[in-house]
Amino acid sequence: MENFKTFKDFYPHYISEHRLPRTKLFHFIGSWLVILVLVLGISYDLKMLYLVPFVGYGPAWVSHFFIEKNRPATFKYPLYSLLGDWVMFFEILKGKHRIL
Repeated sequence: MENFKTFKDFYPHYISEHRLPRTKLFHFIGSWLVILVLVLGISYDLKMLYLVPFVGYGPAWVSHFFIEKNRPATFKYPLYSLLGDWVMFFEILKGKHRIL
């Protein structure tokens, strides 16, 4: 992997690691689950917030290992990858990426 100095430089690489629509779909579902767990955890039980990494990264990593068959960029670029997840999430909402 390259050494990216800025998120702007990293993001095209991030997208290239998510070529298949199903991979993006799994990330999208994970992001929605993060939002749901955050809302429920803050509203009802803060202990639920421990689930956030599992519901967010679980579907994403499954999609990388079994659908995309590549290694998640999170392992080398955790902050850029987290930001990339949310940028891609909002781009999917805007219709920029196909997920089905």
